[in-house]
Amino acid sequence: MEIEKLINRINELYHKSQDVGLTPEELEEQKNLRQAYVANIRANLKSQLDSIDIKEKDGSITNLGEKHDAALNEQRGNDMYLETLGKNAKNAKYTIGLLDEKTRNDVLLQIADALIKENEYIIAQNKIDYDKGVSENMKAGLLDRLLLTKERIEGISEGIRQVAALEDPLNKVLDTKIMANGMHITKVSVPLGVIGIIYESRPNVTADAFSLTFKSGNVCILKGGSDAINSNLAITKVIRDVLKANNIDENAIQLIEKTDRETATEFMKMNEYVDVLIPRGSAGLIKAVVNNSTIPVIETGSGNCHIYVDKDADIDMAVNIIFNAKTQRIGVCNACESLVVHKDVREALLPKLAAKLKEKDVEIRGDKDTKEIIECVDATEEDFGKEYLDYIISVKTVDSVEEAIAHINKYNTGHSDCIITENDETAEKFLKGVDAACVYRNVSTRFTDGFEFGLGAEIGISTQKLHARGPMGLNELTSYKYKITGNGQVRG
Repeated sequence: MEIEKLINRINELYHKSQDVGLTPEELEEQKNLRQAYVANIRANLKSQLDSIDIKEKDGSITNLGEKHDAALNEQRGNDMYLETLGKNAKNAKYTIGLLDEKTRNDVLLQIADALIKENEYIIAQNKIDYDKGVSENMKAGLLDRLLLTKERIEGISEGIRQVAALEDPLNKVLDTKIMANGMHITKVSVPLGVIGIIYESRPNVTADAFSLTFKSGNVCILKGGSDAINSNLAITKVIRDVLKANNIDENAIQLIEKTDRETATEFMKMNEYVDVLIPRGSAGLIKAVVNNSTIPVIETGSGNCHIYVDKDADIDMAVNIIFNAKTQRIGVCNACESLVVHKDVREALLPKLAAKLKEKDVEIRGDKDTKEIIECVDATEEDFGKEYLDYIISVKTVDSVEEAIAHINKYNTGHSDCIITENDETAEKFLKGVDAACVYRNVSTRFTDGFEFGLGAEIGISTQKLHARGPMGLNELTSYKYKITGNGQVRG
């Protein structure tokens, strides 16, 4: 590619990344183009390029040589900044992992108190983020995720106290055996080490992530979104102040203060320092992390959660559960986004449900069989697989539980799905057949939550099958090692 075309494409991708973000394919293209650009520079073309002007919309840089130097300096700065955080975390993990249980619990209780004490400061910083979100027309569901109130901070604090009260996940003897040669092997739980977490719009994750990682002897590097930067900084400051007051390495928690996408992408490559990376947020964010990370990833998937109303369902129960799962909080991953209805109950269910959902102005997007019963918007193929995070729900009509299972397995995200039925045989078929981390019978999907599962705060809902699945609490943030003792055995 000619150098001018190369530069133009780099600029084009850059501006798109700032506006709407890039697809995984475009991210890979951007990476390759930058490498090609540097290769051109290194091939002694810089003297020719210095004379070429770049016509950027913002007019901030017009000389290519200056742009090249500025880009390299910025990259060096990013690399040094992230490397410093990585080194800090790697050093901290060896001391945090050795703290005794009482010390870890005492510090967590102090942090819980400090968050309430400093709630006015945190709420003031959160207001900056929230007002910015409103001015930028952020969706209602995302605004709900972003908002911190005194009551929500009290809830965060209570979650930390519950984590402190939980059984210590470290140094558990998971297995022990004595070999024929007298060698004694013990398998014990240990911290994972440095845990990186990338998340969006949810400042409560900052406190939740720290409480769980600290309780389990880990340290964390957090990368929140730009929309919650002031909130995250405020919560991090309160936590670090308590750590410092207890003579504990403050780098048990570090927040990446740079909010640009390039920094996030570079963070995903820090496998020299970060042991595990956990993304929390939109499907786009999670996909970007999975596609770009060189660090082992625990995938916490988005939530296209389904409720299937069987032909043997209690209709009133179904209406109440669906209303709760859809509207109690719309901006969470365990909210119901998709409804599947057995054809034999559509006439009994849909009018009642539509009237109930109208209380919250929920838009129903239904298939042709649904439209025969109630007035609604036409559902598209995309609707059946979409996590709305909004007052919208899709409806699909099916002829059998087998068809319901097939539909759900095609469109779900492996998060949480529910059947409403009084038929034990049908329920068991559904519970066995649906491929999801959490499968319910006659219960709202909103219960997929570490707090509701008795885990205290959670690090996320894992939708993968290796290492962890479902709500991830303390035990999911540990690994194990073998301790072997003997009295002089050697291998022949």
